[in-house]
Amino acid sequence: MGTWLKHDVITVVNAPLENVWDTWSDLDSMSLWMSWIESVKTVDEETNTLPDLTEWTLAANGFRFKWKAQITERVEKSKLKWKSIGGLPTEGSVIFESKTDQITTVNLAITYELPKMIARFMEENILGKMVTNELQANIDRFKDLVEKNYTKNFSN
Repeated sequence: MGTWLKHDVITVVNAPLENVWDTWSDLDSMSLWMSWIESVKTVDEETNTLPDLTEWTLAANGFRFKWKAQITERVEKSKLKWKSIGGLPTEGSVIFESKTDQITTVNLAITYELPKMIARFMEENILGKMVTNELQANIDRFKDLVEKNYTKNFSN
């Protein structure tokens, strides 16, 4: 058994909830705003026995990792939860909340299990902050992408 580490980040997007949800749901665009993610693909439902299964590829600093994740809870335009299938144990959730017709908050939480010795180093070191900072940068890029697309579509 290892230690579970959690990172939470939040952003406020100046766009309607529907636009925010639709952009998050576009798996092909995730690599545009998630710097470590090379691709996200839906696993072919005909050859797969698990619903809502995706395959993720992370590429950073010369390393490449692949894993599968399954959506465990989906509340349309409100919440997604997922967990990894095999590989590094991870779980995550994203919660969308409409503050006004034009403002949506996005709260992203990622948890993962590491061996205790490594987890202790992550918690006490700058590496844990580095992961949180990278997640915040990703969600801020997501915000920028949504707002740019919303403004572009709204002005047309």
